[in-house]
Amino acid sequence: MLHINVNILNAGVFGGSWRFPGIDGLGAYTIEHYTAIAKKAEEAKLDAVFLADGPVLDPSVRHRPGNNLEPTTVLARIAAQTTRIGLIGTLSSSYNDPVELARRLGDLDHVSGGRFGWNVVTTAGPIAARNFGRAGEPEHSWRYRRAASFTTQVVAAWANRTELVSPQGRPVVVQAGGSSAGKRLAAQVGEVIFSADQDLEHARAFRRELRARAAGFGRRPDEIVVLPGLSTVVGSTEAEARERRELLDDLLPDAYARGRLAGQLGISLDGLSDDEPIPAELLVDPDSAGGSQTFYRVVKEIIDRDQPTLGQLLKRLSGGGGHRIVTGTPEQIADDIETWYRAGAADGFNVMPDVLPSGFDDFADHVVPELQRRGLFRTEYDAATLRGHLGLGLPALPEVVS
Repeated sequence: MLHINVNILNAGVFGGSWRFPGIDGLGAYTIEHYTAIAKKAEEAKLDAVFLADGPVLDPSVRHRPGNNLEPTTVLARIAAQTTRIGLIGTLSSSYNDPVELARRLGDLDHVSGGRFGWNVVTTAGPIAARNFGRAGEPEHSWRYRRAASFTTQVVAAWANRTELVSPQGRPVVVQAGGSSAGKRLAAQVGEVIFSADQDLEHARAFRRELRARAAGFGRRPDEIVVLPGLSTVVGSTEAEARERRELLDDLLPDAYARGRLAGQLGISLDGLSDDEPIPAELLVDPDSAGGSQTFYRVVKEIIDRDQPTLGQLLKRLSGGGGHRIVTGTPEQIADDIETWYRAGAADGFNVMPDVLPSGFDDFADHVVPELQRRGLFRTEYDAATLRGHLGLGLPALPEVVS
């Protein structure tokens, strides 16, 4: 069956979500924001809640609220108030110590009853680098070499625990990265892979490639669960959904949208008006880009294929960075999810509602029951651990990477 997580991304994935009518724009700075959504997700029988994070105070906080609470702290509170929902937290392999991280995450997995998953990320960007006393951003390939070594050390430490052992054996390793180095890391150590894709055929090829690469490392292809990001805008009618999306586009702070896009592309947008296209000569090959090559590739493909003006591109991305956005009725969104699932483009989705909590309430109350009616999603939990929800066994230990 489908696997579905909810990404509790501050006030919602849309850049203007915090300005949406009826929303507490600062709700993401309270623990109740996260625990209430997690309880709702457990009622809907979702696989897990997911928390993104970066070890940095992002300057874009001038234009929208950010994620201000450290993930393991939030997930510990969620664990105490839930019994089945999985708990996935993002923690950097670039700016942490593997021994300390292995203990912290291993303990959380134990006390939660085997519900924890670690989203391994390599932290991009010069702002985070300066936060740790570095003059500039570490080079892309170095970040992934460190991530491979770091992850194998952490997994080995979990496997060697003789006390406080997790009911699921060890936490689930989650990974996101569509670059060449990212896909290699995913195939080597990843069990759940978060991806960003706008195109169904590209997503199918990505999933096939990852499974083939995993087999090359001596792993079973079914040890890989691929969950693309999916942003949803739900309305009781098509017109209502379109109106909601148009309002969110209108609420998007222009300075935030421009700053985020400039950071993704690694170029300045100063002096470029909304009715001009982004000059093609400013864009490099994705494999040569700094920062997140995954999102760079997604955005560059949109630019190359559709040649939008800057204003059109900003509205299409809605400040969300490049994940696919589906706008429609619960039945239409379920149709889209089913199409991708049956086509082999996804094993499920990491759902990023447009606005939190209302957008997730709409998804949980209307889209999930539609998927259940179609026999695509569970109506009750049949496992108590995150591995159980995902249908994953305990994989062999990855080879140590130096």
